[in-house]
Amino acid sequence: MDTNQQFDHALEQCRAIFAAKLKDYGPSWRIMRPQSVTDQIFIKAKRIRSLEINGFSAVGEGILPEFMAIVNYAIVGCIQLRHGFVDTKDMSAADALKLYDTVADEARELLRRKNHDYNEAWRGMRVLSYTDFILTKIERVKEIEDNHGAVSVSEGIDSNYLDILNYAVFGIIKLTE
Repeated sequence: MDTNQQFDHALEQCRAIFAAKLKDYGPSWRIMRPQSVTDQIFIKAKRIRSLEINGFSAVGEGILPEFMAIVNYAIVGCIQLRHGFVDTKDMSAADALKLYDTVADEARELLRRKNHDYNEAWRGMRVLSYTDFILTKIERVKEIEDNHGAVSVSEGIDSNYLDILNYAVFGIIKLTE
């Protein structure tokens, strides 16, 4: 498979998990403020780093499910930035999946463009670098959030979430090749 096919396959897996959780909980994540989404991604990335360093999981869950969760939370983050947070669930599961697909399509297009320019450089990287880059992007997002979204020359939160999503997809691809 080429990168685009691998990306689509990874996103299909993540979307299936997202859809299953929508059946269980509905779009309960609509209550989360963007900062909470960022912290959730941070927790997942820190867990991956811990597993990479320690080499084992005390709860029996590995790195792959955490990368999948990061993909889904990055998409939730983009949705929350664009539609705001609410006090109660305000959309159907079908509407949430449509928004999910919109963000996934944007990430796919971003990956296509960057992969062209960087000539598949991600394939030569180690999975632990994706983790470190995700953690770096999270720190950037936190700074932007603490500055109320103000940036002078940098990309905004939305762009960082899309980069985080794509790094997590690279991790999924590498771990499943």
